[in-house]
Amino acid sequence: MNRRDYLRSTLGGFALLGTYGIGQSLGEAASTGSQSGMAATGMAATLGASPEQYILPQLAYSYDDLEPHIDAQTMELHHSIHHQGYVNGLNNALAKLAEARENNDFALVKHWSREVGFHGAGHFLHAVFWDVMSPDGGGEPADADLRRAINASFGSFEKFKAHFVAASGAVEGSGWGILAWEPFGDRLMVFQAEKHQNLSPMVTVPLLAVDVWEHAYYLLYQNRRGDYVRAFMNVINWDAVARRYHEARRMLG
Repeated sequence: MNRRDYLRSTLGGFALLGTYGIGQSLGEAASTGSQSGMAATGMAATLGASPEQYILPQLAYSYDDLEPHIDAQTMELHHSIHHQGYVNGLNNALAKLAEARENNDFALVKHWSREVGFHGAGHFLHAVFWDVMSPDGGGEPADADLRRAINASFGSFEKFKAHFVAASGAVEGSGWGILAWEPFGDRLMVFQAEKHQNLSPMVTVPLLAVDVWEHAYYLLYQNRRGDYVRAFMNVINWDAVARRYHEARRMLG
């Protein structure tokens, strides 16, 4: 796997280092197909056929496949409306910055740069979120290298799980709980991201992300965020997490 293939497989064109990315050429066309949430085309579908456009990734499972842990109505609204909003916002902000360069008018560069950070991080983290869930998820990682890394970084899988659930449940306001690989120390880290981009270490590659914005859980769990995060542990696709871990270490280690 070369660097371009790694970037496509990890985040549909971006490998997150904290909240911003290292981009590939965006000129490659993504796979086409229904956006119903049932086609399994992978995260490469986040790149549109136009070099300037990102598109909503298709899912490898149906909206109701994660029940009873995550309900179908929430999945459909979350994927087709909320995530689509971040895609639209990112494309719009990039277009506005291109317009600013064309006109040599940077009066609003601060605003549109912030929009790129907010919508871009929302888009990329959601791409991770969909990728690391599965109807056959849960349990513990089968991959020996990932298990060793978890044990070395957290003491045991149970200690990691307790840390991840606690950190994700305690995000102030809206945001994410994230398990990431930190390449300089070659270690795993759990951290919080407020909104999408705040508080995130800049030199980490997210391997696992749980969305704790209220739109991700409120229909089923109301204000019981902790119950939702514990339920999320039952749908984690550890094979996908392990794949991301190995790809990150091969390319950036």
